[in-house]
Amino acid sequence: MPRKILLCPALFLLVASAFAQIETWKIDPVHSAAQFSVKHLAISTVRGQFQKISGTVGYDPRDVAKTSIDVSIDAASVDTRVDMRDRDLRSANFLDVQKFPAITFKSTRVEAAGPGKLKVTGDLTIHGVTKEVVLDLDGPSAPITAMGGLRMGASATTKINRKDFGVNGAASMVGDDISITLDVEVTKPPAGH
Repeated sequence: MPRKILLCPALFLLVASAFAQIETWKIDPVHSAAQFSVKHLAISTVRGQFQKISGTVGYDPRDVAKTSIDVSIDAASVDTRVDMRDRDLRSANFLDVQKFPAITFKSTRVEAAGPGKLKVTGDLTIHGVTKEVVLDLDGPSAPITAMGGLRMGASATTKINRKDFGVNGAASMVGDDISITLDVEVTKPPAGH
């Protein structure tokens, strides 16, 4: 009889771990934004965003280390509200979107960084160059049911040097350091769908 008593908890843990799996969430492009800011002539800040963002997040709330993030940004969707500047940013002077149409981020490590915060390390590819970056992430929020599915949100920030990615145009006019903010809402169908 004692052997059966010991086997029951072990069997329960085995079954529970089989059901504990990473949930896949899809980035909602309508409610997400990839934004940046950079100094102009070292005296003012120019802000912009990319209009087209997509990707997935694999998330296990019981073990954030299992989290995976895969984001793709359409480089041609850059928007600083000035057409002439946006055309220049799309050109070979900066992003060269004809040759490098996507900016991507793929996480390689995720760890807790305090209550409600994560440190996300991953590979950022811009202009065909891949470098490791660290995102400071607030969230994710607790899931809610809205708009026909489950939703969570998070915000992440980092800073990069554009020249590390071979983006060298207008060196005397545009600062090297780029601040990046990602505001992301992810969604998935409710359980059973």
